[in-house]
Amino acid sequence: MGILEKISEIEKEIARTQKNKATEYHLGLLKAKLAKYRAQLLEPSKSASSKGEGFDVMKSGDARVALIGFPSVGKSTFLSLMTSTASEAASYEFTTLTCIPGVIEYKGANIQLLDLPGIIEGAAQGKGRGRQVIAVARTADVVIMMLDATKGEVQRSLLEKELESVGIRLNKHKPNIYFKVYNKIDQISMEEVDRLARKPNSVVISCGMKLNLDYLLELLWEYLALTCIYTKKRGQRPDFTDAIILRKGASVEHVCHRIHRSLASQFKYALVWGTSTKYSPQRVGLTHTMEHEDVIQIVKK
Repeated sequence: MGILEKISEIEKEIARTQKNKATEYHLGLLKAKLAKYRAQLLEPSKSASSKGEGFDVMKSGDARVALIGFPSVGKSTFLSLMTSTASEAASYEFTTLTCIPGVIEYKGANIQLLDLPGIIEGAAQGKGRGRQVIAVARTADVVIMMLDATKGEVQRSLLEKELESVGIRLNKHKPNIYFKVYNKIDQISMEEVDRLARKPNSVVISCGMKLNLDYLLELLWEYLALTCIYTKKRGQRPDFTDAIILRKGASVEHVCHRIHRSLASQFKYALVWGTSTKYSPQRVGLTHTMEHEDVIQIVKK
């Protein structure tokens, strides 16, 4: 019996098992088995490891964002607009057949954007290269679900079902933060645009008319929870051309480790300018929490 058949049998048994205290343990075992088999579906098979698959993209930059959606919703156009990478776009389905990486340069950070092939219903069970697509999505800091605004709510519910069935937690904190992007809003009424824009964790855009892309970047920055820290040498002006990108809540010690792994052991104190201090500069220790666009000067022993 193959994995798909095993999954089907377990799902049927769960469906016909009454839920009560006596069956809690049994249902728990069944759900654990189900999760195990679904995870195995995401593991690439030996026969699929031929060259040219294009899914093993090295993680680079300060954060990774995966762009996921059904075919022909505008992912390739979005990648080309937001990065310097050209991803083929056309009006027919399945233009993108591999994972295409690009880089968004925003607020001093390099954000890796992955244009994944269009997903189809049944992707979690391996249809249409779904295993590889979802496996890559699991490595991202944020998943952007791009939807066609002219298709109503069908795409959203189908994609949510596919992602949640393999353990990608939607609209939760790490490891999988996610939000929806409705594209092609230039093709629907203003009333419908307003309705979609008011949905939680959603953004309305138009790649064709380049509408609302700046706001999307701002929201993406918030979801990634990144912060820029600038360094300053004694007697010199701060270097605003080369920011250190860290997660929100990072301490002075995190800054030291980013500069050099041995710097924290040589640390004496730091001078910090910015919103994290009561006055500028303020002398702080390793545990001081940095904030966006703070400037730091580290003094060694």
